[in-house]
Order: sequence, then structure tokens, then C-alpha cells
Amino acid sequence: MLKIKSIKKVFGAGSINEKTAVNNVNLSLEEGEFVTVIGDNGAGKSTLLNCITGEYIIDEGQILLDGIDISYMPEYKRSQYIGRVFQDPLKGTAYDMTIAENLAIAYAKGKAKNLHPGIKKNDIKIFKEKLSLLNLGLEDRLNQKVGLLSGGQRQALTLLMATIVKPKLLLLDEHIAALDPKIAKKVLHLTGEIVEKQNISTMMITHNMKAALDYGSRTIMMHEGQVVLDIKGEEREGMTVETLINQFGKKAKHELKNDRMLLSK
Repeated sequence: MLKIKSIKKVFGAGSINEKTAVNNVNLSLEEGEFVTVIGDNGAGKSTLLNCITGEYIIDEGQILLDGIDISYMPEYKRSQYIGRVFQDPLKGTAYDMTIAENLAIAYAKGKAKNLHPGIKKNDIKIFKEKLSLLNLGLEDRLNQKVGLLSGGQRQALTLLMATIVKPKLLLLDEHIAALDPKIAKKVLHLTGEIVEKQNISTMMITHNMKAALDYGSRTIMMHEGQVVLDIKGEEREGMTVETLINQFGKKAKHELKNDRMLLSK
């Protein structure tokens, strides 16, 4: 579903502040594969996702999504194929619009535009069915402004919006990091259920190393813009957080210094 070939992204090229954020990364995802992505601060995780979405245009290499070359495609065109949930719960939704209106925008993704006004009754039925799966009571609050929701409710809604029309690829950029532990656990569980049920190809950045091993079918670790670990199958099933940290140290020749990751063991 996703094939990344030798991509590179440099910021401030030629200046004293030149920084190679993604350096010769090669990565492939099969259809329905759920990959968790971990690494130190500044390892290139979010930059990699931004290169895939088109927020950053790569300097070298190629990105193929379901056989389509999206390497230099504008971000708005890529958004037709890619669903994304950000770390900040305030992103991904329109705060001054209702829950129903936000869902209607997401549901119209990829569909032919027409001049028919309003939201259809059948759409409302679908929205209520989808919202009820969240177990947050939002199906009874369709006309409420999104700006009145809590961070956890808003993030769960954003996750639903990103997947209400199945994307070719779902990107989750530390989407539970800003939530309190109880709500974060709920949103993470919802994520696993939605991805598995719809068989969505997914990349999830997380600072929680236990979650990185508990969710998905594959874990990659980045360091200095490169993929230094890529584990799946039996090797991943038998791996503990401590083993993962030791593996990172051997591959990167560098101790893990991300306090958030170490404290999330």
C-alpha cells in the first residue's frame, strides 16, 4: 500500500543550521499493516509523516501510495487518500461547527460535489451509528458545537472523521499524547478496533513503548532520520520494553534519552 524509496528531507540547506531530518529512508507497508513508530526527540518521526502527507516536499527519493506516485503531489490532493490525526486535539476539527457538520465534511471526502444543500437523513443515521461506537454519548449531541467538547471527545471524533471514509493510509502522530491517561487508553483502544475492523494501513507515532509493542503488527524505531530497528512476527511477539531499549542501544550506538518514552515503560 505504501512504498517509500530512499527519501531525504533537509531543512536549512547550505546554512549553518542545516539539518537532515529524514536521511535515505526506505519503508514498505502492506495493505492492512499497522506499524507503530518510536524514537528519540528529533529522530525524524513526525517529519517522515509530514513528507508522506505533503506538508513537507521531499528533496530526494519517491513515495508511492497504492501504486500512485505522490512524491510531489500537493497536500490537498494527497488528503483524498490519507487520513490523519494530530497530537493536538484542537486540530482536525472545525470548532465553530457542529458535530454533524464536521462529520459531513469528512463523509464527503472523495465524493462528487453537488449543489444539494444540507445533510441528508440517511447521513445522520450513519453518523449516529458511527458515534455510538465511541461510547461517549456524542450520537445524541449532533447539533452541539465541537468547540464545547473535551479534548478526549474531540480526539475520538477526529479519529472517526479520519476513518469514516476508509483511507488508503491512516497516520497517527502521537494522537493520545495530550490526553489524560484514562482517556488516552480509551482512544488508543478505539484506534485498535477501528483499524482492525476496517483493515486500514496505519502508521502510529507514539512515545509509549508499551503501546508500541501492544498495538499493531510491526514496530520501527528511528534515530537521526533513519530507521534503525524494524521488528515484526515472532521477534516482536516475544519482545519486552527493556529488550527493545537494549536493541536500540546496540543498533544506534546511543542510549535512549527520551524521558517520556523511558517513563512510559
